[in-house]
Amino acid sequence: MYRATLRLLRMTGLVLCLTALIGVAPLRAATLLRDADIEYALKQLGAPVLRAAGLSPNQVRILVIDDNTLNAFIVDTQHIFIHSGLLSKLETAAQMQAVIAHEAAHIANGHISRRLGNMQTARTAAGLGMVLAAAAAAAGNGRAAVGLGLGVQSSALRSFLAHTRAEEASADISSIRFLVSAGIDPKGAIEVQDLFRGQEALSESRQDPYMRSHPLTRDRLRALNGLVAGVSAKAAPDPTADYWFARAKGKLTAFTRAPTWTLRRADTSVSPDIAQMRKAIAYHRQSDLARALSNIDAAITSRPNDPFLRDLKGQILLESRRASDAVNVYSAAARLAPREPLILGGLGRAQLAAGNPQDALRTLEAARGRDFSDTRILRDLAVAYAKTGQGAMASLVTAERYAVQGRLKDAVIHAKRAEGALARGSGPWQRAQDVLSAAQRAQ
Repeated sequence: MYRATLRLLRMTGLVLCLTALIGVAPLRAATLLRDADIEYALKQLGAPVLRAAGLSPNQVRILVIDDNTLNAFIVDTQHIFIHSGLLSKLETAAQMQAVIAHEAAHIANGHISRRLGNMQTARTAAGLGMVLAAAAAAAGNGRAAVGLGLGVQSSALRSFLAHTRAEEASADISSIRFLVSAGIDPKGAIEVQDLFRGQEALSESRQDPYMRSHPLTRDRLRALNGLVAGVSAKAAPDPTADYWFARAKGKLTAFTRAPTWTLRRADTSVSPDIAQMRKAIAYHRQSDLARALSNIDAAITSRPNDPFLRDLKGQILLESRRASDAVNVYSAAARLAPREPLILGGLGRAQLAAGNPQDALRTLEAARGRDFSDTRILRDLAVAYAKTGQGAMASLVTAERYAVQGRLKDAVIHAKRAEGALARGSGPWQRAQDVLSAAQRAQ
């Protein structure tokens, strides 16, 4: 494992499976790749599509799953999940926006509530195995989905998949309408489908999860071609979308591909600052701090009001054990983006490393207030409470972190410890009760 990582890349245990919505214990945890820059870029790409779908870009978050397979899915009305493998594989902003449009169509068309109802029917008809298999497929666990699906009555399976195919056809039609309304070239939808065409020739165990949850057929591709051919309006090029797509993909691949791979390709980036950012990450992963700082400073010079480039510089400094310098850089980033919890989380982490637990506590409390489910923020906040002599609060936040991770037995231990030390009826005491109640319901 390389030393440098995407900041907050490890939100393990977040319950992303459909099981969380129907009261079944999660089949497996998913890992989110949390990075303020990438999430902002995806928000810029998704905003026009979501507005065209009648959804609010501030209410629907687009997050990246740490998974090399090609997949995208939803499990509620407030999140769209994109696998890192799909983001790395797509080639244009229009392709990514087509994926977002398709998943937004599932939300706008009310497929979540109908799918859950259908899954409840499947549970009655075929037992728990069908529900678990569907949840496993949604989370990308193909082998588990195949294994759990064994013994499920074929009639229930056919009913569920037929329902899914109808939803996919409906989502295809809506997604093209959303893309056209947003002024985005709908040909990106066809290009995405072409990307998956080879999946149909593979055995089920080798197919990417997108193939199972988004059935790809010749009829479906033919229908999409017809929909796109019927669109008369021509989409104008969008340099802004191209920039943010290149930036998100460039940063992701700089952290996930070999540094030498990145350095060979960085100069082909759509703008100099993206090239410099990618080089800075590659050199940082090679422990070449001087060249890493030289490149990120050049990128900051070209975009002085960009908080995410300063955020990256703060990460580089912190991971290079220059905590005091990291505090200064993170502070500048936080002034430019005072409402961004991941940047605040980085600042709090640097303040802890620099020996300033009181400052870190204030910063991390603000970060938690804006993203209460980020496990790394919760971990650092517990450390800050402990270092400032607030053991009960440290236990409470630790209990919340374990609850988010799905480690409910550990959560109960710390919640009870916090409950016994906190003032009865206080806000923190009520939070401890919430953890205990959630654990009891899950059991």
